[in-house]
Amino acid sequence: MGTTTRRNASAMKMVGALLALYRQAAGHTQRSLGERFVIGEQQIASIEQGRRPLKPDLAEQLDELLQTKGALSVALSKMPEVDLVPLWAEEYLDREKEAIAISVYASLAVPGQLQTEEYARAVFRSRVPVYAADEIEQLAARRMERQEILHRKVPPTTSFVIWEAVLRDHLGGRDVHTQQVRKLRECADVPGITLQIMPLGRTSHAGLDGPFVLLETPDYQRLAYMETHRGSQLIADPDGVGILTQKYAMLRTQALNTEDTKDLLDRLLGEA
Repeated sequence: MGTTTRRNASAMKMVGALLALYRQAAGHTQRSLGERFVIGEQQIASIEQGRRPLKPDLAEQLDELLQTKGALSVALSKMPEVDLVPLWAEEYLDREKEAIAISVYASLAVPGQLQTEEYARAVFRSRVPVYAADEIEQLAARRMERQEILHRKVPPTTSFVIWEAVLRDHLGGRDVHTQQVRKLRECADVPGITLQIMPLGRTSHAGLDGPFVLLETPDYQRLAYMETHRGSQLIADPDGVGILTQKYAMLRTQALNTEDTKDLLDRLLGEA
């Protein structure tokens, strides 16, 4: 994702190299180790290459199997806080990059995949406690890099439902708001992107529990992702994903269709 530093990038590579060393010493291949933990050869390879974080519970299990006397768990616990993306978000970002379908319900801010750079800065400036100025610039740049997936030769199929309250807010000021609405209007005409606005005044609303994201991976695994003030959840459980899939389907029926969404965005631009 460009030259922007990932959280603990060097430390993640070090932990991955340790895992590879201990795995080989124990006589395991990446495939045999992945099968042992039902996570697959590719995930073991990603961890060893430093592209995917090693999670604490898996580190403990690997320490026990490979008889490392807790070395992986200790290394993981001592990883320096050097970068900006929380550990709990790293796996989601990896899955987002490889997804073949992305569905987003946003009720607090414009989805990151559709934000302008100035709007992204305004989002990060709103954070409490505040970020330093250089951190805001790095985070905004990283967010712009994430949007590259929508412009690949074969982009994922994407669907967005955005609550109208997000668009009535003027985060960052009038000019930032106008630029952001204009970008949404442009995105609404991009093939492969479906954009719908959930209007104010509805008598029923399937998204009152908050925003969420649905992903489909190249091997057709369905995942869901939700953020809170204290962290996030990447959900693979079929029942949990199924409930959110039902909610998203209901949201799409309650939201404006794509043509009415474009009309609303045009009106907002006319009011700016």
